[in-house]
Amino acid sequence: MTADSESNRPSVLIYTDGACSGNPGPGGWGAILLYQERDRTLQGGEALTTNNRMELLAAIRALEALTRPCRVELYSDSAYLINAFALGWLKKWQKNGWLTASKEAVVNQDLWQALLALADIHRIDWRKVKGHSDNPYNNRCDAMAVSEAAKYKKARGAASR
Repeated sequence: MTADSESNRPSVLIYTDGACSGNPGPGGWGAILLYQERDRTLQGGEALTTNNRMELLAAIRALEALTRPCRVELYSDSAYLINAFALGWLKKWQKNGWLTASKEAVVNQDLWQALLALADIHRIDWRKVKGHSDNPYNNRCDAMAVSEAAKYKKARGAASR
């Protein structure tokens, strides 16, 4: 792709968050996509998962919702997500055959590989935002993620009766 065609890509802001009630436990994720004057919210969850999986899944689902290659600023309060890209963890893991520095298998490899495939499509700036702070978009994502986790927690409680 040439520099000119890349500069013609739409610019999208994405905010994401994940939550888990217990770790592992019922979890949820939320995402907000901002493009021009519009915003779109996405959310979902799983009955048994981890907080880190929900953080990654929020980013995956948001990036999957884009219908063409974009320039993306993706904001998350997850150091796990942001640092994997910003500090080069993913490149090291790939080079080491998906093993950590301590020679253990990388956790959530399936989700990391999905994110890498999406990062090949879009030009993404990974940005850390302080969680549970004064950022209204992060707070909305957190509320969506917590709400989704609560649905699964409630369903699990009803099933055990």
